[in-house]
Amino acid sequence: VQLQASGGGLVQPGGSLRLSCAASTSPFSVYTMAWYRQAPGKQRELVAFITSSSNSNYTDSVKGRFTIARDNARNTVYLQMTSLKPEDTAVYYCNAKRPDGMNVWGRGTLVTVSS
Repeated sequence: VQLQASGGGLVQPGGSLRLSCAASTSPFSVYTMAWYRQAPGKQRELVAFITSSSNSNYTDSVKGRFTIARDNARNTVYLQMTSLKPEDTAVYYCNAKRPDGMNVWGRGTLVTVSS
């Protein structure tokens, strides 16, 4: 399995970005997909995940601002980020977890929220 994340960049506070993560695996639909982030000097934290049945959950700091979604036909998971804050600045990583526990990480994509 390979994961390719994209969509990061520089955005002003209050702005929006959409991250994408394309997976080279089949069947993609069985994986729980997640986005993590790691800010400078901090530990990596779970931002959001979406299960194979499309149940999702979010860390408290992004609830109401971020939305995770998956497109199984395109083997892709998205993270729509709105009302971005400087504290959202981090490298965002895509993660795929198979039902047997196998875990795969993609390369990160940098999100910088700054004026």
